[in-house]
Amino acid sequence: MTETAASSSKGRPAKKADRGLFARIALFVRQVIGELKKVVAPTRKELINYTLVVLVFVVIMMVVVTILDLAFGTGVNWVFGGSGIKDH
Repeated sequence: MTETAASSSKGRPAKKADRGLFARIALFVRQVIGELKKVVAPTRKELINYTLVVLVFVVIMMVVVTILDLAFGTGVNWVFGGSGIKDH
């Protein structure tokens, strides 16, 4: 927390010894409410766009991970000779 955020309404910096526990909690709650008032909700079009971007990114990452998994699996089978447990 910066000094300006922690300062009281009188314009002087707040000191920890100045305020009790409940006063500090109340200040925190007021600051949280103040920050929440600044939040702007996305429009429906923006929300759909953001959702599509996230879904496309997830699909791309799934493809990358699948390709890496197949490549490493093939490499491990090649190095360690691979059909698994053999019955004698």
